Amino acid sequence: MTKGLLTTSVGSFPKPDYLMSARNKHSRGEMSDQELQLLERQATQEWVRLQEELGIDILVDGEMYRGDMVEYFAQNMKGFKISGLVRSYGNRYYRKPIAVGPVGRTAAITIEWWKYTQSLTKRPVKGMITGPYTIADWSFNEHYPSREAFILDLARAVHDEALDLERAGAKYIQIDEPAISTRPEEMELASRALGIVTKGLKAHTITHICYGDFGLVYDRLVNLPVDNLDLELANSNFDLLEMFRQHPTKKAMSMGVTDVHTHVIETVELIKERIKRGLKVFPPDRLYIDPDCGLKTRTEEESLGKLRNMMTAVREVKQEMGIE
Repeated sequence: MTKGLLTTSVGSFPKPDYLMSARNKHSRGEMSDQELQLLERQATQEWVRLQEELGIDILVDGEMYRGDMVEYFAQNMKGFKISGLVRSYGNRYYRKPIAVGPVGRTAAITIEWWKYTQSLTKRPVKGMITGPYTIADWSFNEHYPSREAFILDLARAVHDEALDLERAGAKYIQIDEPAISTRPEEMELASRALGIVTKGLKAHTITHICYGDFGLVYDRLVNLPVDNLDLELANSNFDLLEMFRQHPTKKAMSMGVTDVHTHVIETVELIKERIKRGLKVFPPDRLYIDPDCGLKTRTEEESLGKLRNMMTAVREVKQEMGIE
């Protein structure tokens, strides 16, 4: 693995048709847990092979075993029940968790899937956890006296999951916190919760945050207690780079260079131009390259097209600029 311009993905990939069909059958009681898991493992293996073929440095499991990122964790914790379908955006729905008692883990949630995925490759696989602030923000609270109490209890549970991932061997741990950008007035609370999650970890910690007015909270954003900020920049025209240029940080940046909310497959030349903009602000050893967000909303053809062009662009930029 090279030292500069490391490449990765944010987390999710589109599920193949056979797995979508299987998940529907399972939800209707027409397929056993074991049968479904075999197909989830098959799809995970296929995406690992594709990432390896593309030459991506830090792999993800693709989340073939997950539906919604919050619902998945709530289903595997005590203290939650799951509501009926709630509209997220467009024609996408999820089952919103409801905290009805003290929340916490009863067992590890992601460890076995991380171990399985890591067993398929010699490249590092990121551990991926939904963060406490986002779990709380995307859930109903019918138990805790305050949002703060709810979030901090979740933070302690997520910390235990992160510790288990590190003990299992994860060198990179990503805490997804897309909801952080929605309430600037709660950034201090979100940061405190994230600090509980990452306390004592030796792994390279990342938080993925997407689609917010980061300018409002820039000073708090760059002080989040993680090693790496994973931010969408393609969708926001890379405006945030100017703030990082004016007010530098020693953190690493995972810079989104392809927009996951468009069917358009960006050209290699466009992605190269975007990477070079990032290199004017961050040195190559602190600039990671990835898509803006998870790719599960795109087709497999679109996802592979975006990733393939991203990888070609990275290789050409490294060659042109002499980056090892």
